[in-house]
Amino acid sequence: MRRLLIFGLIAIVAGATVVMALAQQSRHGRSRGAEEGALPVVAAAAHIADVPIYLEGVGTVQAFNTVTVHSQVDGQLVKVAFREGQDVRKGDLLAQIDPATYQAQLEQALAKKALDETQLANARVDLERYVYLVERDSGPKQQADTQRALVAQLEAQIKQDQAAIDMTRAQLGFTTIVSPLDGRTGIRQVDQGNIVHSADTNGIVVITQLRPISVIFTLPQQTLARVNRATSHGAPAVEALADDHHSARDRGTLTVVDNQVDQTTGTIRIKATFPNANLQLWPGQFVNVRLLVDKLHDAVVVPAAAVQQGPNGTFVYVVSADSKAALRNVTVAQQGDSETVIGDGLESGEQVVTTGFARLSDGKAVRVGKPGGAVRGEDAAQ
Repeated sequence: MRRLLIFGLIAIVAGATVVMALAQQSRHGRSRGAEEGALPVVAAAAHIADVPIYLEGVGTVQAFNTVTVHSQVDGQLVKVAFREGQDVRKGDLLAQIDPATYQAQLEQALAKKALDETQLANARVDLERYVYLVERDSGPKQQADTQRALVAQLEAQIKQDQAAIDMTRAQLGFTTIVSPLDGRTGIRQVDQGNIVHSADTNGIVVITQLRPISVIFTLPQQTLARVNRATSHGAPAVEALADDHHSARDRGTLTVVDNQVDQTTGTIRIKATFPNANLQLWPGQFVNVRLLVDKLHDAVVVPAAAVQQGPNGTFVYVVSADSKAALRNVTVAQQGDSETVIGDGLESGEQVVTTGFARLSDGKAVRVGKPGGAVRGEDAAQ
């Protein structure tokens, strides 16, 4: 009897264990089935940020200054003192013209002035003598007047001699050719030993100023009001973009907005100046630029991939607390390459779907995974 009672208790405990195991297995199955029915997505939280507003255009790099160095006198080029592609400073020696002819002309002009000064001194002595005689009625007045005219003539001759000296001295100075600005030399246009003339069209070398440097770009005329509004608060910042169209090759400031719109293209020309410290920009180069015209403060920002376009306008999928996607119509205030500013319809902190739109619909259960690994197959392509 006692054994029967023990065997019965064991059977009851075993049955209860089996029932509990089956119930737990059923619950796990239902939970696993629910997870398998949820769509895998990637989501990101909307956040508050200050967003700069840019206007983008395509521009051409131009040297800040360009000078073609010519000889101002004729003569033989006896010395070339620069290397092609050399950085030069203002006042550095570039070339030397044979100065012998101009040195001789200067000495001739100096000798001519010395001769005329001697004649003037003698004429003044004679004038004093004639005036003395006229005052004592011992000489004719006409002779004193004639001598006075001669003195005035010689004084004018001295001034003419001085002008000739200044001109020949300037021509002699022009035989030494120096750089008129800081810049970089180009390819030499003439070799040492050649005869150069002031009328030569090619010059000796072209010097371009690379630091700083200018970029001229165009924007549609519809943006003119925003540009003028930005310039009223100072010189707006301008970025020359790298090849990836995101990072900045160099940063500068707006220099001038052209005073008229190009009627053939409906655009306005704008000039910006860049430091170009590392020679990132080169004359003649095409470059994408963007001009900072405003900044949105405390704006709601989401990844650009989260914003979708539908028949009723722009919308996003918001992930609710119960892991379901809710379609939400929003207003876009500013569209960027990587981020979008939401003007209305979304609050900071709300989760929005950024990847996995293939089979997503309003009210659909979702499973949020990590970026780059949670979404597979056809969902990853959306």
